[in-house]
Amino acid sequence: MQDRASIIGAGFTPGRRSVKTVPFVELTGGRVQGVISSGSDSARVYVAFFEAGTGHYSCGTNNNRPCGGLRGAPCKHIAGMLDEAILQFGAERVVEYLGLTRETEAIEDSGAIFKALRGSEKKEPPGILFSRFLNYLRYCELPSNPGTVLEMGWFVS
Repeated sequence: MQDRASIIGAGFTPGRRSVKTVPFVELTGGRVQGVISSGSDSARVYVAFFEAGTGHYSCGTNNNRPCGGLRGAPCKHIAGMLDEAILQFGAERVVEYLGLTRETEAIEDSGAIFKALRGSEKKEPPGILFSRFLNYLRYCELPSNPGTVLEMGWFVS
């Protein structure tokens, strides 16, 4: 009988992520999206995404306020989120997910992604993404039991 695990293999060894800075990052719905901790207020987080294909982006607080760092270009929160996505999923997978061409395979950080995909700010309410994050957090509070929890496949061991 084949062993089953609740962890999805990444095909590479992920880098050491800063979960304190970027507690949640995922590749879903044609976006790299996540939640980024505020450096100045422990009660505030930023909800951000970077869209595949277009390079459109958004960043705002969990209480629907726009990020002050968005001034015609992606902010440091989006850059940090993309860098953490590269650590978690690997540069090759993130580049492929964002729909970048073969000429952009040398991309290894957020700055190179910003140059390759020049998008603009896209205003969207952060509620859906923040709800996804809160839903995943509830799994962290469950007592650990042996067995498969498929919803936890985004955790990388």
